[in-house]
Amino acid sequence: MWNIILTIFVTVFYEIQGQCLTVQDHKSPQMNAKQNLYSGEQEFSLNLLRAVNQLGPNDNLFFSPYSTYHALLLAYFISGGQTESFLKKTLRLDSSMDKSDVMNAYKLDKYITQSIAKSNSSYEFTNANRIYVDKGIEIRDCIEDLFREEFEKANFATNPEGARLTINNWVSQQTHNMIKDLLPPGVIDPQTNLVLVNAGYFKGSWKYEFNVSNTKEEVFYITPSKQTIVDMMYMEGVLSHDVSDVLDAHILELPYKGEEISMYILLPPFVKEDGVDNTLKKLTPERFQHMIRNHNTLLGKTVYLSLPKFSLEDTIEMTPILESLGVGNLFHSDADFSLLSNKQKVSLGAGVHKARIDVDEKGSEAAAATALFTFRMMTDEADDDAVIFKCNRPFIFLLYNKKTSTIMFIGIYRNPK
Repeated sequence: MWNIILTIFVTVFYEIQGQCLTVQDHKSPQMNAKQNLYSGEQEFSLNLLRAVNQLGPNDNLFFSPYSTYHALLLAYFISGGQTESFLKKTLRLDSSMDKSDVMNAYKLDKYITQSIAKSNSSYEFTNANRIYVDKGIEIRDCIEDLFREEFEKANFATNPEGARLTINNWVSQQTHNMIKDLLPPGVIDPQTNLVLVNAGYFKGSWKYEFNVSNTKEEVFYITPSKQTIVDMMYMEGVLSHDVSDVLDAHILELPYKGEEISMYILLPPFVKEDGVDNTLKKLTPERFQHMIRNHNTLLGKTVYLSLPKFSLEDTIEMTPILESLGVGNLFHSDADFSLLSNKQKVSLGAGVHKARIDVDEKGSEAAAATALFTFRMMTDEADDDAVIFKCNRPFIFLLYNKKTSTIMFIGIYRNPK
């Protein structure tokens, strides 16, 4: 499976030198700093999901809250004053951690993530980051040291089109040419002085692969009265399955090889057209955490799974969405990025996010009959110990990293297009 996430503004750091972030930069790291780094990521992710869904409540969607969270972390590190306060609240960062604590936690998390990625051949997950600053901006020396691998000087003032092409080419290289022309003509102009970019890439294989020869055309119910045809994949495996009365959904965990990352599918009942929205309203951070803990303790059972073979690609204008989540003046001219440069004014004008996922029989690559279901009963039960889990109607899916307890990607599949 491949997922491509691109967010205009992003992350990554190194050693804190002197009093670069706070007056306490040299203090010892907190023992639980790494755990606290993501203490608010799940709440942020679910808030972001609801905000994105409101813009297109009848559309498919796919994005990476993990990438967006890291992008905002970067903005948080180089911000000061009111802008810093807005970002800390939006990211739900632990109140006991100051900026140096978050920095140390972030560096440790980055190192561990990279080490695991190098040693784990069962899946591939990488994050690449760039901070493009206009050549005319004088950057604080300590900040440039912290981001020495990520910093790139750009000729925004004198050659904005060349800078745009440079950024797009870098994104294309990092995403194996899956994302091209991220920034359209005209987005970068001579007034641009700061662009923060994240390119994320995930490729994984299912623990239990679908048999290609079993894939066949089948009816997908966009609504109870509107139908279409999809290529439906079939698989039998011992999987963790549950029915949540609280979320009004059947829940299935579909692990990737290595079992550190899983896709969780939330399948609402087929009794009303607003089943997905109803489940989203009930999906609080507390209920999500309960869902994960419950699946960690459930004994697997034989599941006969039907899942559409699909590709989703989404480009999202993030500015109004993030402003609705409380980032305050982040995209305004009065934003405070004084930790980046305390001599010249820099600003972010907008945020863009692009993501792609391809789901097929081997995993994901990054790209008439009527059946009515009651909530409690799955149709076509094979026997007392087996379950039919048939995704022939709109569903929610999340890719969850158990190592970091983070939501990597979220999607809603409503309509095969």
